[in-house]
Amino acid sequence: MEDTVNGQSQTWVNVRVNGAGAVSRRGFLRRMGAGAAGFAGLSWLDRLTLHAEELRKARKQCILLWMAGGPSQFETFDPKPGAETQGPTRAIPTAVPGITIAEHWQKTAGVTNELAIIRSMTSKEGNHGRATYLLHTGYAPSGGIVHPGFGSIVANELGQADFDLPQFVSIQGESVGPSFLGVQCAPFVVTDPNRPPDNLAAAVGAGRLQRRLSLLKELEASFARNGGADQVRDHEALYDQTTHMILSPRVKAFDLAVEPATVRDAYGRNSFGQGCLMARRLIEAGITFVEVQSTGWDTHGNELPTLKKLIPPVDQGMAALLADLRQRGLLDDTLVIWMGEFGRMPRINLTSGRDHFPKAFNMAMAGCSVKGGNVIGATDKLGTEVIERPVLVADLFCTFCQALGINPRKENQSNVGRPIKIVEEGETVKEVFG
Repeated sequence: MEDTVNGQSQTWVNVRVNGAGAVSRRGFLRRMGAGAAGFAGLSWLDRLTLHAEELRKARKQCILLWMAGGPSQFETFDPKPGAETQGPTRAIPTAVPGITIAEHWQKTAGVTNELAIIRSMTSKEGNHGRATYLLHTGYAPSGGIVHPGFGSIVANELGQADFDLPQFVSIQGESVGPSFLGVQCAPFVVTDPNRPPDNLAAAVGAGRLQRRLSLLKELEASFARNGGADQVRDHEALYDQTTHMILSPRVKAFDLAVEPATVRDAYGRNSFGQGCLMARRLIEAGITFVEVQSTGWDTHGNELPTLKKLIPPVDQGMAALLADLRQRGLLDDTLVIWMGEFGRMPRINLTSGRDHFPKAFNMAMAGCSVKGGNVIGATDKLGTEVIERPVLVADLFCTFCQALGINPRKENQSNVGRPIKIVEEGETVKEVFG
């Protein structure tokens, strides 16, 4: 099959590695008789597809720090010192000479050497629901197609089929679901990171639990034979996943009580900080994708007092997370993303707030092969227009895919009976990787 990415025709070559590793990328090339010369002729998408199973074994993982409501770029990572649109928030220097961010991000300023900041994000979606969908799926809502969220995509692409915990966990809120990828890629929701989720302990012994599940399958078999096969299959997958989870020794990753008090203090004794700590524990346990949500960023009025409450927990939690992942040797294989659904208006309104502004906003990422201490794109001196390196949402998702080793043009069969690519359009933002 052929496709076009970054202006180049791409040929897909699918090679699977069996459980014993009998057919590796190297072995495949040897069988081709191509050797190094053959590999040199492959595009980066070909290479990703060739060693997809090797990437699974390498445990590339992702953490999304989601700022629900749309954070202001002026009060986060694209301040405009001296501009009439900036308001009272000052800019401060960071650990990277030449990069300034808003003053309330004191701890994040110390880890900007890990961050690539994109200041030139742009989209057309200014409605919360539509923009949240777009920034979670890479697609604008359209017709009868329901696209899977990026967490479900990553779980499907990189998660191990026999893993005994959910491959996608969403902390402090629901996320966009798996759609046609199936319930095995659905997010497991943790409402409060300060306590383990309910019902994680089996009410009966393992043997009795298995007997009950066998009986349930017998009872559902008749329904499956009479037109309910799809529902029964999803139901059984959910019960199997839940059973494996509650019987797994890895389930203790959800329990923060075992962490030293000094570590919990470092992340911040608040729900977002503890959510970041849980995310680190879940990544260590082998979970593929974790989303941690912070809510309240829809600051139409009284913005500055609101942000003075919202920013410190996120600032502390994100800085601690990046430092902890780096210290534990996990950051090189974990993509950390900070973003919301859009930015805020340059003009401060009559209620001392900012309204929605998808035309120009910012985001940040770290880990995997991302080049830290790096700023991509720019807006004008008032923050009203992108004037350098505009980045569309599709471009951003191609960039996420490259960092994680996922082929963005891979197709999955949709709920309307036609194949849907992980990312339909867009190009990788190469500057993110140096």
